[in-house]
Amino acid sequence: MSDAARTAADPRLLAAAKAAFANAYAPYSHFHVGAALHTPDGTLFSGANVENASYGLGRCAEQSAIQGMASSGAREFSSIVVYSESSPPASPCGACRQVLFEFSPEAQVTCVNHLGEVIEGQVKDFLPHGFRLER
Repeated sequence: MSDAARTAADPRLLAAAKAAFANAYAPYSHFHVGAALHTPDGTLFSGANVENASYGLGRCAEQSAIQGMASSGAREFSSIVVYSESSPPASPCGACRQVLFEFSPEAQVTCVNHLGEVIEGQVKDFLPHGFRLER
């Protein structure tokens, strides 16, 4: 059974998250993560974690995908898939949860690994007291 069959993840997003995972730049932690999201109109954006020797300058996969989306002019997403090979699947870190919340608190989050294990919910479930400033 394929990962897509064992999860509720959109097969297109899962494939894009896996492809991003393969391109992660993680020479320090060796912990690769890929993420892919789509906007309400179906446009897909993906990203991988990108580490830096100055650790604080690294970017998580979820942030990379959001930055691509926002840079294109989009301001919301419907769902995101986060792919890792950890068990349980890697869940967005606190900073990523807030970044995701900024754009789409109601969006679906599916974290999946190579074993087909899944953690899922809405962004607001992952960050129950997230905040947004008035825009």
